[in-house]
Amino acid sequence: MQGQRLYKCEKLCSRTAIERLFGEGNSAIAFPLRAVYRFHDSGESPARFLITIPKKRIRHAVERVLLRRRVREAYRLCRRQVLYPALTTADISADIAFHYLSNDIADYHTIAEKMNLLLERIAQEATDNNA
Repeated sequence: MQGQRLYKCEKLCSRTAIERLFGEGNSAIAFPLRAVYRFHDSGESPARFLITIPKKRIRHAVERVLLRRRVREAYRLCRRQVLYPALTTADISADIAFHYLSNDIADYHTIAEKMNLLLERIAQEATDNNA
């Protein structure tokens, strides 16, 4: 996989994997984002992700789509510098779900900053589990 684009193999789609993630996963919060993550043996890609923006908090579909795009872009730009090196050195993969917590629409810079913080925490835990 070259470049910065998001490939299909990086998206978490399997219903059983999602149930396992929310059942057995760990959690980290950097408001307005919450990450639920679970480590497993190496797979096709170092990390798979999904994004949830609850309708209960953000009522308008246009705003949910806007937030989903902002979260996806922040993940796309941060993952290769922060998360992937830690996962490849630990020789594990991660499933990650990002959940939006706020009732207000956050700007991109806030989301990117919090995404970077969450990915650093996940990377730190991956290296701690390996040691």
